Amino acid sequence: MTARQSNLNGALLALLSFGVYATSDAIVKYMGASYSPFQNIFFSGLFGFPLVAVMLMGDQREGNLRPRKPAMTLLRSGLVVINALCGFYAFSALPLSEAYPIFFSSPILITLFAIPMLGERVGLHRGVAIVVGLIGVIVVLRPGQSHLGLGHLAAIAAAVIFAINSVLVRLTGQSERSVVIMLYPMIANFVFNGIALPFVYKPLPVTHLGLLAAMSTLGFVAGLLNIAAYRRAEAAIIAPMQYSQIIWASIYGSLIFHETHDLWTIVGTGIIIVSGIYIVLREGKPAVSQNQPVLESRSRFDLGFMPRLSSWFKFFESRAPRDDDAS
Repeated sequence: MTARQSNLNGALLALLSFGVYATSDAIVKYMGASYSPFQNIFFSGLFGFPLVAVMLMGDQREGNLRPRKPAMTLLRSGLVVINALCGFYAFSALPLSEAYPIFFSSPILITLFAIPMLGERVGLHRGVAIVVGLIGVIVVLRPGQSHLGLGHLAAIAAAVIFAINSVLVRLTGQSERSVVIMLYPMIANFVFNGIALPFVYKPLPVTHLGLLAAMSTLGFVAGLLNIAAYRRAEAAIIAPMQYSQIIWASIYGSLIFHETHDLWTIVGTGIIIVSGIYIVLREGKPAVSQNQPVLESRSRFDLGFMPRLSSWFKFFESRAPRDDDAS
């Protein structure tokens, strides 16, 4: 297979994976209209655990599950819990066409936070892209001209927390086992929301339980498809494909949630997407970025009830046979 064919196959797999992700997000929004984020996160984590556990059972390396940096693991796990609550609430409170653009600002924020946290040097090109992207967020929000509610604040908080956590993963990824990076945030989400569950619980019919199970399964399948895409194509090709989710958001928003699309929201979304793609393409040049914080995070904003894509990659890479093992 030629490099061109491989990149094309990877791009198609990425488009499929982000379509699956968007379907999972639509279920998040649908369920958010009837149930508390605490309840939705708890049950999505409950259904997701067996899927992730089966995958983690393939890790045959010696070692234990104690984190080497417990304070950092605790911080990251707490951030994932807050990120999940904010993300679930934002999807339930906002139209998909408003939630996605704010979440799409994550690559811009990752690049910004990588400057003080990773010592990343950002030149004029990426610096301008950051400013332009943040202007796009302001265009979407239009403070002073449109009503900004808790849903908007939750979406902004989720994007910021996800970006910070992405950089923290880059800081700790080399020292911690991938299993540790994957498990502890999931456990934290499960335990915290389990404690809150008795105070917010509403009985779930079988159909809604099925939707929560489908949400977790779709998130798991989308992650595997994304891994397959990155294995076939360059990261700079796959990462921008996440913006295809806005097409699915428009479709689901119109057909299921009867949402309309505001002109300025569309304009702001376009600005954010162009800025994000430019950052990804610039970061893909070795002479521009040594850390590649956006590409290494795989750019997909996630809700925290499934492991991060970067953790999945580290896990699968750790299982690959090394040259010295074969000798």
